[in-house]
Amino acid sequence: MPYKEELLHYVWKFRLYPSGPLETLDGQKVEVIDPGMHNPHAGPDFFNAKIRIGDKVWAGDVEIHRSSDEWERHGHHTDKAYNSVILHLSERVNRTVVNEKGQQIPQCELIVPGEVRKNAAYLIHSNGPVPCKDHLSSLSAPFIHSFLGALSIERLERKTNDIYIYLDRFCQSWEEALYVLLTRNFGFGLNADAFERLALSLPFNYIRRHGDSLFQVEALLFGQAGLLEEEDARDVSGGQEVRKDGKTGGSQEVQASRGIGKTKETAETQKTAEIPRMEDDYFLQLQSEYRFLKNKYSLTPLENYLFKRMRVRPPSFPEMRIAQLAALLQSSGRLFSMVLEREGIDEWMSLFHASPSVYWHTHYSFGKRSPEAAGQLGSASRQILLINTVAPMLFAYGKKTAAEIYCDRAIHLLESLKPEKNVIVSEFRKAGVIPRNAFDTQALIQLRKAYCDPRKCLFCRIGHTLLSRSEK
Repeated sequence: MPYKEELLHYVWKFRLYPSGPLETLDGQKVEVIDPGMHNPHAGPDFFNAKIRIGDKVWAGDVEIHRSSDEWERHGHHTDKAYNSVILHLSERVNRTVVNEKGQQIPQCELIVPGEVRKNAAYLIHSNGPVPCKDHLSSLSAPFIHSFLGALSIERLERKTNDIYIYLDRFCQSWEEALYVLLTRNFGFGLNADAFERLALSLPFNYIRRHGDSLFQVEALLFGQAGLLEEEDARDVSGGQEVRKDGKTGGSQEVQASRGIGKTKETAETQKTAEIPRMEDDYFLQLQSEYRFLKNKYSLTPLENYLFKRMRVRPPSFPEMRIAQLAALLQSSGRLFSMVLEREGIDEWMSLFHASPSVYWHTHYSFGKRSPEAAGQLGSASRQILLINTVAPMLFAYGKKTAAEIYCDRAIHLLESLKPEKNVIVSEFRKAGVIPRNAFDTQALIQLRKAYCDPRKCLFCRIGHTLLSRSEK
């Protein structure tokens, strides 16, 4: 079966071809002194290689194809950029090749060993979310933890690049960047994009102007999210619809998917529809205040359909999360300064202790009373915000200002938090990789998203270990 050219690059880069000297098409021995530097961009595949062909040492570039005829098919014979190629490698050498000057280029057959071929097929074509799942238990703990450390830093650097994009957008304002990142993370995955759009549509400066009034901050956020629009007289929560008459309804299909009427949680949800939104004084007051602020700042609200509620537990309803966010933004003042000043897990956790207004102590959404509404963020939610907001901001600030203390503080924060619980982490646990803390779980998320999902096994240390195993 045909293999991607990347596998041939891999075999050449790590010298996984059969031992013994290579040989050119005309019978000359080839000794690889240096395979060169891999080039992922346009131009020859490897730069600055050093090769002995016969009794001469050559320095230049190396080009690799699956068959020799691809050289001409790709137009290299008319491209001056390939005049520096000193060796052409191919899995099938079936013709001579010449450069733009008409000079014939030495060629070698590049053989992929059977074990490498088999392992590559297993990894690249595996149907499982973690291709090497069955082999992870055979790797040593020191090897795994060393790789996890590198992956966690890689993830922090990826998030740092995202923060730099925010900084460029907001004239290097760390407060604005933190505001957008924090708001995005209040969406807790499912609503992350919608919450980010909310932050981008509502400048932080407007919120700070009304920092002495939690009610006005709430009005800005709820209104800008489109949750105060009069035509939005329905609230889908777990498949139920709150109609204008205050009764609950919803399709049988949606109710069946949620097990409506079968659980204690569902029964409590059904009891919460008490006051239609249009008769809720708090809702009406927010609506009136937002109309004033909307005109004052020429705001255009988002469409409320962006905020998802299906299969979302009541404590994570967008209304509750916005209420918690409003309390945090209103009470914290210059939050970025507080992030830089805090040290220790207890101090960091206290950043998110702000309590929303009294209404949200007995409600999860507008017009629906619930005696068990949580109000404050739970411990697990605060930990997620520390992982996805505080640690990346500290790391990015340390990188940007060359202040290593903040990078170290970000790592220490992740190492101080318990391992995350999610589908990705669970998959690796089943495979025998047991994370010690959030630093490790962030690494596992990076491994899955950056290597496993796109099947970049050739660029993964674990994949390399499996591919380079000798045939027994």
